[in-house]
Amino acid sequence: MKYLNLLGLIILMIFTGCGAETSRRTGESSGLIKMENSPLTYVLPAPKIKGTVSVEEALQNRRSHRRFQDSALSAAQLSQILWAAYGITAPRPDHPGLRGGLRTTPSAGALFPLEIYVVIGNVAGIEPGVFRYDSERHKIVRTIAGDVRAELTAAALGQRMIMEAPITLVYTAVFSRMIARYGERGRKYTYMEVGHSAQNVYLQAEAMGLGTCAIGAFTDAQVSRILRLPAEEAPLYMMPVGFIR
Repeated sequence: MKYLNLLGLIILMIFTGCGAETSRRTGESSGLIKMENSPLTYVLPAPKIKGTVSVEEALQNRRSHRRFQDSALSAAQLSQILWAAYGITAPRPDHPGLRGGLRTTPSAGALFPLEIYVVIGNVAGIEPGVFRYDSERHKIVRTIAGDVRAELTAAALGQRMIMEAPITLVYTAVFSRMIARYGERGRKYTYMEVGHSAQNVYLQAEAMGLGTCAIGAFTDAQVSRILRLPAEEAPLYMMPVGFIR
């Protein structure tokens, strides 16, 4: 009887532990893990490294799209877009300066001066808000709760594609990462890098049956205020992504 009681206690502890973990991490069946901590964090599904559309086909068909359907993206689609933009392809824990490792985008001196925020309005399983992409851990961390697409549209001179798209990537630059090594020429390298990354997003979106458009026309100060950017970060580019209308 004593052994039966002990066995029952062990089983109870196992199920209790599982219940506690579920309350902290939810949505794992879809590959999306919601971490119930502060700030709110989602670990994204693993990106795919094989597709059905060739690079040549994506290059041939790539266009800018400015009208989007009122349809949600999946967490897997969000994950793939962010990985294409700035994801880790070769982890290098032995080189802390790389902040995770080598990425999908080339970078002068592997200094990676960009930060990427995703403005989420309509993604299945994820609350609307502004999230910073953590490429090292392939997760997004919320910086602002609530849908800010209308405010961001106004900051972008009324370009409605931001309001229509389920997500918008916002690139910012920490120029000091480049300038520390390359002086003022580091700014040019940073501008080159955001172009590399944006083209990755274009091609990945095309391969997934999605559309995007790179936006450079916006009021920097308004974007910085809306997204509550740190003082050392300057907004460079915005890319709404969604199903083409």
